[in-house]
Amino acid sequence: MKTPPQFLKKYFWDVDFSKLDSEIYASFIIERILEEGDEKATRWMRDNFNLAQIKNVLYNSKNLSPRSANYWQLIFNLKRDKILCLRKSYFKKLTRLHLNIPIKVFSVSLSIENFPLVLIF
Repeated sequence: MKTPPQFLKKYFWDVDFSKLDSEIYASFIIERILEEGDEKATRWMRDNFNLAQIKNVLYNSKNLSPRSANYWQLIFNLKRDKILCLRKSYFKKLTRLHLNIPIKVFSVSLSIENFPLVLIF
């Protein structure tokens, strides 16, 4: 088992890092680093995964934000229309899903030592 280095642990807060095998979960690791990683993390990613693996994640990921996907599309000089989350049809579907979610907002006004404070939930 090949566990990623400890400095990457902060990007994998939602999984048991000690069981994260970079060979088995390569796509998940690449995706998370593309979305959340800093320069050191992306350097490690490029040193430990081949370009074909990284491009495959970029082309097929449903979890990358359009902003991150656009950035990496420019960095790797990829065709925009081949990246799933940048395709118009996918973006419309994603937007439609987000717009149909009912949102309830609650606000509470408080005063602490004569300073007004408004909390929005």
